Amino acid sequence: MKRRSWLAALGVIILSLLLVAGCGGTQSKEPQKQAPKFPTKPVNLIVAYGAGGGTDVTARLLAGQLEKELGQPVTVNNVTGGGGWNGWGQLAKANPDGYTIGYLNIPNMFAGYMDPKMKRPENLDSFIPLTNHVTDYCIWAVKGDSKYKSLKDVIDYAKANPDKLSIAAHGAGGDDHLAILQIEKLTGAKFKIVHNDSTSTSVSQLLGGHIDILGANVSEVTSQVKNGELRVLGVMSGKPSEFLPEVKTFKDQGVDVLMSVSRGIAVPAKTPPDVVQALTAALEKAMQNPDHVKKAKELSLSLDIVKGDSYAKFLKGEEQKIKQLMGW
Repeated sequence: MKRRSWLAALGVIILSLLLVAGCGGTQSKEPQKQAPKFPTKPVNLIVAYGAGGGTDVTARLLAGQLEKELGQPVTVNNVTGGGGWNGWGQLAKANPDGYTIGYLNIPNMFAGYMDPKMKRPENLDSFIPLTNHVTDYCIWAVKGDSKYKSLKDVIDYAKANPDKLSIAAHGAGGDDHLAILQIEKLTGAKFKIVHNDSTSTSVSQLLGGHIDILGANVSEVTSQVKNGELRVLGVMSGKPSEFLPEVKTFKDQGVDVLMSVSRGIAVPAKTPPDVVQALTAALEKAMQNPDHVKKAKELSLSLDIVKGDSYAKFLKGEEQKIKQLMGW
């Protein structure tokens, strides 16, 4: 009798264990809920310069194509002032979730944290670089009817009349400003530098007779050159620009200076790797899309796609070049 009771009790225990195991197995087979795939809402694209300038035009060209790749709206947000650091600072402080991206302008952004007087807390490590987009060479231009017909004309006058010729640039330590400083050092000329938040403002000042010379980039002047409003005195590239083939380089005119702005996309530091990967892949597809390539050429934009680690290495290299040039 005792043996039967013991066997019955054992059977109950075994049955209970089997039921528990069965319930566990049933639970494990239930589908796991997955996080929604990035992106699930609109993306904000910060431009640190005003509407109508080269970066703004570049960004708006990209935004339309990037929307198709991401399946979400991409809104360009112009955050001006502070030599560009109002915009870059906002990007650095944004939530690192991939929904705020922005253009980095090289070398323009370096002065904000490398110049000891600026004392900004951000630096390159505040961002994760995704990809370069465009490299746009610097130019000097005058009004179409200006009495200055050549680069030699303005340099000779600025040497004989220091601080009399005014020239527009766009932030201390920016590409336009650095080019002016190098040219002054090489030639002994001295210019009155006027800083503006956007090239469109500078063009208006030039056409209105408020400044004498425009420091800008190739893509920012080609339309005004075609209609005769502006005349480009030289381009700061190693060879003539495909968009301004008739214009001589500064080097060919005896002033050995090379300067450009590189415009690329970054996200705040600590953005998750999967989001970084998704954005980089979408950006690459958008930039290589034939329609994008065609429109970039129509806008005189030189596409120069450099991704990930290679882009980060390029940024660090440019940072060191500017540090040596400026003595920071």
